[in-house]
Amino acid sequence: MESRRLGRSGLRVPAFSFGTATFGGGTEFFKAWGSTDSNAAGRLIDLCLDHGVSMFDSADVYSKGLAEEILGQAIKGKRNRLLISTKATFKMSDDPNDFGSSRQHLIDAVDKALVRLGTDYIDLFQLHGQDYNTPVEETLSTLDEIVRSGKVRYIGASNFAGWHLMKSLAVSDRYGYPRHVAHQAYYSLLNRDYEWELMQLGADQGVGAVIWSPLGWGKLTGKIRRGQPAEPGTRAYDIAGTGPQYDDERLFRIVDALDLLVEETGKSLTQIALNWLLQRPTVSSIIIGARNEEQLLQNLGAAGWSLTAEQIAALDAASDQTPAYPVWHQRGMPELNERRPV
Repeated sequence: MESRRLGRSGLRVPAFSFGTATFGGGTEFFKAWGSTDSNAAGRLIDLCLDHGVSMFDSADVYSKGLAEEILGQAIKGKRNRLLISTKATFKMSDDPNDFGSSRQHLIDAVDKALVRLGTDYIDLFQLHGQDYNTPVEETLSTLDEIVRSGKVRYIGASNFAGWHLMKSLAVSDRYGYPRHVAHQAYYSLLNRDYEWELMQLGADQGVGAVIWSPLGWGKLTGKIRRGQPAEPGTRAYDIAGTGPQYDDERLFRIVDALDLLVEETGKSLTQIALNWLLQRPTVSSIIIGARNEEQLLQNLGAAGWSLTAEQIAALDAASDQTPAYPVWHQRGMPELNERRPV
């Protein structure tokens, strides 16, 4: 498995990470993702490590902490072989302070995550979402204290708007606080909004993208086609109506383009969709999930080879979408545009 620098930091991460949202199934929402228990999780983690996938991503909100607990149980005796990435910000209880990016909540959230994970440090801790109610200075000064304590080694953000991420980086630079080195963001062939602003910010500021839901919330698996809706029991069916919006005809156009490349490459549709993401600027790691070993091995088959420039161009054309202002305006002046990888 290829390793890549996480943004402009010195930390190297695998091109694929394993997501643990399928662990536990402790809430109705997460049952649609999976209900992997600790024994099955242990087998998946061993399989990942055998293939060089050494970073495992979780969050406190995944099954209300159960996913972190199962991950902690599954990595006993293996902690020195892997990286742990987890997140906090979203509401965990009815306690008025049990959410957000305040000093009170972050200190509490990190301490609880360490207990659930059965470890004394987190390699990458990310703010799971934006908290507009807490001053950025409070958030980052708290993260600075947590990093200095040794409980967290690197920090990142997730689901941030460009302006909020840039404001956070500016505050870190002003006061000498740790910088966000990662932005865990949604990005796929189906929804390319990440490219409009966040990719440019990541390239300029050295923030590596850690991609979640790279198969478009289960829409890019080949199970949805013209006249073939999602079937009950699939993630695309069980969480229909949630997540990013998309145009049906555009989805079908992307699947058609992927089908042509299946014939050319001999790879599966999902492997091609994942490989396209591996070629994108700023992408440090792609989070893949799996309910079983067969799915995991299928996803891992996306690594170790590359689409050609012509094949990438075909997917770019099929998945192109009109960007929001001011990006569409900027596109009309190519001499002013430059994209630089991290």
